[in-house]
Amino acid sequence: MNPKLSVVITSYNEKENLQRGVLEQMHSYLKTADFTWEVIINDDGSTDGGDEIIKKFAAKNKGFKLIHGSHGGKAAGLLNGIKEARGEYILTTDMDQSTPLKEVSKLLPWFDKGFGVVFGSRGKMRENFPWYRQLTSWGFRLVRSLFLLKHVSDTQCGFKAYEATLLKRIFPHLEVLKGGKKTKGWVVSAFDVELLFMAEKLGSKLKEVDVKWRDEDVSKGKDRNFVKESVDMLKQIIMVRMNDADGKYEKI
Repeated sequence: MNPKLSVVITSYNEKENLQRGVLEQMHSYLKTADFTWEVIINDDGSTDGGDEIIKKFAAKNKGFKLIHGSHGGKAAGLLNGIKEARGEYILTTDMDQSTPLKEVSKLLPWFDKGFGVVFGSRGKMRENFPWYRQLTSWGFRLVRSLFLLKHVSDTQCGFKAYEATLLKRIFPHLEVLKGGKKTKGWVVSAFDVELLFMAEKLGSKLKEVDVKWRDEDVSKGKDRNFVKESVDMLKQIIMVRMNDADGKYEKI
């Protein structure tokens, strides 16, 4: 029997987050949940040994599954997990658990009200968020709202739930997954913007829900460049608008 919820996470060099017990936190919530579930974790070519921690945990805790993919970035890693997911709904979330998994209880009821995508919103002032990330985030939201999804406050929160059939239909069409580009480090990109845009383009109703969020990421091996990420994300916003003008999303 397939579970109601599949939790899909992609993990790259998350050793420090794993050592502070994020998997135990997830399991503590799920074992008391009133729905059936599975957790699928894709290791995106980690080099810090974090995958061994996940492997040992999954071996001892039913419902957790580790898969491996070549290093391709966050979107590619999530796609690996989405392909494996058997749930009626799929939640994509981050290993650092800046939004605790228990917040999914705020999202699931909205599917019964006709929404196809229900996603978390972190609010404008984010706890434990450095000032430079506050600034780049504000700039991104401003520019994005001028071009796309004007009614959405926060497209970049990593806590999103989808009808599984919808997600499996649209996710492989993300621009970031095309071209076979090689990835170095932890690549995030603004694929969430394109994903939400495609879902709405297909007639799916979007629901944004306030969730608890506090920056809990203590990982040291991701080598993130937030300025470069912001520039890349702005480029992708323009790309989505151009793709839409060319009618590419009509063919999904």
